Amino acid sequence: MRILGSLQNRIFLASALLAALSIGGALYFVSTQITSAIEAELQRDLGEAASLVDQQRATLFETFTLMARLVADLPKFKAAVGTRDAPTVQPIALEYQQQIGSDVFIVADNDGHVLASVGGSDDLRAGLEHKLRGRHRSSDLVAGIAPHPRGLLQLINVPISIGLASPERLGTLTVGYLLDDDRAARFKALTGADIAFALGSDVRASTLGVESFETLAPLVRRSQVSRVTIGASEYELLMKPLLSPSGETSTENDGAAALVLKSRTERIATLSTIQTALIVLAFATMLLAVAVSYAVARTITRPLATITDHMRQVAVTGDLTRKLALENRRGWDDDDAQVLATTFNTLTDSIARFQREANQRERLSSLGRMSTVLAHEIRNPLMIIKGALRQITRDHAASADVREAATDIDEEIERLNRLVNDVLDVARPIRFERAATDLNAVCRAAAAAATAGEPEPAIGLTLDPHIPIVESDGEHLRTALVNLLGNARQAVRARGADGKDEPLTRGAERAPVTLLTSRLGDRRVAIIVSDHGTGIAPDDLARIFDPYFTTRRAGTGLGLPIAKNIVEGLGGSIGVSSQLAVGTEVRIEIGDAPAPRN
Repeated sequence: MRILGSLQNRIFLASALLAALSIGGALYFVSTQITSAIEAELQRDLGEAASLVDQQRATLFETFTLMARLVADLPKFKAAVGTRDAPTVQPIALEYQQQIGSDVFIVADNDGHVLASVGGSDDLRAGLEHKLRGRHRSSDLVAGIAPHPRGLLQLINVPISIGLASPERLGTLTVGYLLDDDRAARFKALTGADIAFALGSDVRASTLGVESFETLAPLVRRSQVSRVTIGASEYELLMKPLLSPSGETSTENDGAAALVLKSRTERIATLSTIQTALIVLAFATMLLAVAVSYAVARTITRPLATITDHMRQVAVTGDLTRKLALENRRGWDDDDAQVLATTFNTLTDSIARFQREANQRERLSSLGRMSTVLAHEIRNPLMIIKGALRQITRDHAASADVREAATDIDEEIERLNRLVNDVLDVARPIRFERAATDLNAVCRAAAAAATAGEPEPAIGLTLDPHIPIVESDGEHLRTALVNLLGNARQAVRARGADGKDEPLTRGAERAPVTLLTSRLGDRRVAIIVSDHGTGIAPDDLARIFDPYFTTRRAGTGLGLPIAKNIVEGLGGSIGVSSQLAVGTEVRIEIGDAPAPRN
């Protein structure tokens, strides 16, 4: 059965497909919008985190700068530096370093020699001495970044001087704080982003651990947002240069940068959770839509199925008295189906009434035709019988006349008896006697009976010797063939044919009437009666098997109906083809007769 051959399937599939497309489109749209929103939010959060890192670093720089200036301006501190005595300056430097909480606290004299150092390495002190020499006349703030084993060291150089109008420079105070893993962790707590610090292409500290240094190093110099995978997580990365207080990079800050990273994997996990929830919801909605579609399709097609089944039963049985009643379900009554059922019931009532009226008219018409035929057929024998009786009842009638009149009376009574039998053969079922039958022998007997007493026009026989023996009623079949052959010979006589024209069936003998047999199968035979007589008009061809229909003045119109009843009763078929002024062919296909019904 074709899937789309059912109205229920078409409605169900159309509804389910529409629901699937709608839900799928909505799911795709929502998922796309959520993905775009999450991507935009991630970029926005990344930019905000980078801004917060800049703000926190600037605040930290300003705080240590302010504290360094305050310490450098303290009288006690300046008095100690003025002694230029390292043992004197060292304990004071340690005290102030602890108070401001810096990681590095270095004091140098005006010539750049280090007087005190807290937290600074030998290399750092040597580097500062080299940088500070020659700057004793400068009173400007100097900032820089130096590498440190734990990260980056932000250095702030503040001049130490006395006097207001013409200040005398005593030396330089260098304060430094680390940008290390701890500092990065504090920035992460404030920004919600992972932080790394780098100098040049060397990553020095990161909240993601030492294993991330190698992966992050190639991305330090990129100014645009990058995407990087560290371990099992994917990140969006933005590089922020560590600028000098003036807002520009200096040679001492060159290459220093903070790397701000936002986890893309966490956002995708959130998106995946949302998408999973949407898919589950869409699947549940789809199942509900399919169930509702099926229920709606059933409510539409169930009444139609009931109606079509009833129509099919009426078509098979022909019983127009059966009424169609639909099941009433509360709340689900289909008004259109009820209208259709009511209309069908009304239609069957009308057809039944028309059939009764047509049958009545047909019975009256048949009775009229039969009355006309019977009146004509009975009148002639009665007139002959009446004349014979007059001849017998005359005075002094000769014995020869009496015998002749008695013979005429007997012949006409026999004629009337045959007429009655023909009428009964048409009206009542025929009782067949099934037996093994040689159809060629039946055809020979029928041809002999049809030409008995009047050999012209002749009947040519073309009989296939290989046709099978079938189970049939040979006597009744012979009767049918005699009727057909008689009609064929009468058609030839009516045309005045001389036998020169070739009959319709090719290969038959050149005779006015031919009877042919041929094998169709193991248990089936074709019998063909053809002539080249007057033929049958196309308008009459459809009526030739109607009882009492005839185009001959002396015909009864019963020969062909009787032949048809016999052939079809034996399980065969009969058909006629004809052309005016050419001839007629009657084809019978017959095999084993069906078993008689009990």
